Amino acid sequence: MSRRAVLPPGSTIGILGGGQLGRMTALAAANLGYRCHIYAPDAHAPAFDVSASHTQAPYEDQAALRDFASQVDVATYEFENVPVACVEFLAPLVPVHPGADLLRTAQHRGREKAFFQRIGVPVAPFALADSEAALTAAAQQVGLPAIVKTTTEGYDGKGQARVNAGTDLAALWAALGRRELIVEAVIDFVAEASVIAVRAADGTVRCFPIGRNVHRNGILHTTTVPGGFDPALLRQAEEIGRRAAEAVDLIGVLCVELFITRDGRVLANEMAPRPHNSGHWTQDGCVTSQFEQLVRAISGLPLGLVDLRVRQVVMTNLIGAEADQWQAIAGEANAKLHLYGKREARPGRKMGHVNRLTL
Repeated sequence: MSRRAVLPPGSTIGILGGGQLGRMTALAAANLGYRCHIYAPDAHAPAFDVSASHTQAPYEDQAALRDFASQVDVATYEFENVPVACVEFLAPLVPVHPGADLLRTAQHRGREKAFFQRIGVPVAPFALADSEAALTAAAQQVGLPAIVKTTTEGYDGKGQARVNAGTDLAALWAALGRRELIVEAVIDFVAEASVIAVRAADGTVRCFPIGRNVHRNGILHTTTVPGGFDPALLRQAEEIGRRAAEAVDLIGVLCVELFITRDGRVLANEMAPRPHNSGHWTQDGCVTSQFEQLVRAISGLPLGLVDLRVRQVVMTNLIGAEADQWQAIAGEANAKLHLYGKREARPGRKMGHVNRLTL
């Protein structure tokens, strides 16, 4: 598919990753007449249940990847820990959006921060550390208290810790696996937010209304839209999303998580080049969901409108056993339940979400 070609209905979209984001993307694609082929190593990937076909194989299996590419017309990925080498292998065989360069940046917190700085987006002070001695130096440079995170693979509060004046840095270095770390200054923020931008191949960019995010135990708990932010803050946030999407020549969806500081600034924290948990509210509260926008962007269709359909929507994650409340939630007026079909409800595992609408 050329950059401006439009995939006709009946075409097949390949999705790397079989989690809930892939599942919800496949459902959105089906509504537009597309088939989805999921590629994932997990035998019980929830996206398999709603896709036309799937391949269960490691991301490093080049024979399986080649066969996958021969069966799809365009490909995307549903989470940013897909190996970059996997996307690079597929790229000559089938269009993959977003591309490998953006994936490489999003997989490393240091590269993310450097990217934001390069495009003029403010971030918290930070320093990298690849040894115990470097960790001590980085903590001194950034100042305490600080947050220490692994540069790769951490999510939902995993792979990170708060550092105070009395913290044993040698023990922390060992506890975090003696691997490269990033030390970030603690920000005096009054709120967390996220901007979800979508960009089509023709350069059209649209940003969804900005959500106010509340985390619990390092995991997103709720996203509320509208978030009650000052219009000037909303303009700053949307400009960050637009600037990031254009800088990487995005075709697809990009979420940038944000801090709103006490003195009225908007700082970029992290980014994800795919649909995001904080955008799940769009399924029921927006004219076009983030999942449909991804399908539209990579298929060459015009982007949909991003207007709110309701006065307010609150998305609440259902973590672990919270999903056992499904029957009560299904009985609530103006509540839209989304369950992910996962077989085991473990503590900290996202099992579904509910969008509560104020009409």
